[in-house]
Amino acid sequence: MTTTLAGRDLLTLSDFSPAEIRLVLDTAHSQKAAWAAGERDVPLTGMAIALIFEKPSVRTRVSFEVACARLGATPVVLSGSDSAFSRGETVADTARVLERYCEAIVLRTFEQAKLDEVARTARVPVVNSLSDDHHPCQGLADLLTIEEHLGRLEGVKLAYVGDGNNMAHTYLHGGALTGMDVRIATPPGFEPSTSVVEEATAIAATTGARIAVGHDAAAAVEGADIVATDTWASMGQEDEHAERLRAFAPFRVDETLMSCGAGGALFIHCLPAHRGEEVTDEVIESECSVVFDQAENRMHAQKALLSLLLS
Repeated sequence: MTTTLAGRDLLTLSDFSPAEIRLVLDTAHSQKAAWAAGERDVPLTGMAIALIFEKPSVRTRVSFEVACARLGATPVVLSGSDSAFSRGETVADTARVLERYCEAIVLRTFEQAKLDEVARTARVPVVNSLSDDHHPCQGLADLLTIEEHLGRLEGVKLAYVGDGNNMAHTYLHGGALTGMDVRIATPPGFEPSTSVVEEATAIAATTGARIAVGHDAAAAVEGADIVATDTWASMGQEDEHAERLRAFAPFRVDETLMSCGAGGALFIHCLPAHRGEEVTDEVIESECSVVFDQAENRMHAQKALLSLLLS
């Protein structure tokens, strides 16, 4: 039976099965190679896609706009004071209006609950382009990048060190769905959501993945193929910056921590990076760093996703 994603939402990676994740990645690999070979298919010609940004964005906005353009769709960007939800109208009413104009809604916001409400209301696909709890589009790009560099996902050892935030949640889901060995290390009090860990553990039981959560950065990185981190203070947490600098200092990814990984271990970061905080210049500028491949692959992964949701 052929897997199809037509009409589906993507609010977290756990919305997709292992086979559906595989479909997105295979499509991204194929489309990326086709574009490099000069092929210019535009399967979404005549469609419009709402891109809503309630948080500032560089990579997400540009990658989605370019993905839409390459597919032939018109991106309709709503941000800042012109955001779709900036005038006091209910979320449900706004979603009902947008579905009349656009074939899909892409939302970068704070509360996961807003995404859930839009998805419940809208009759068109809804995509989470970042929330406080999940970052599934970044997760797809990272899986694509890892597979490009290592040739596989199953059995790959991924260590994430830092805050148990939306990226930690995304690696837990993504790793569990693809049979990876995912190790999360955070300072005490900054662990990922218990419910997400439980979801990932349940998925892992069906895929052969392994999930571990602890507080020792070096132990998590020991023998890892991939070392990942993220900013220590996300948007809205700036007033906690000084406290977080103290708590997270032992989790900085430097050359010493990278040396705990497997030979040839790669470093990934969703960007923007605060150099000198969660990662040093020496690491992010080294041959082990593939952060700009990740950034490019946001566009390829999202292009594949949109083409499948709107096929």
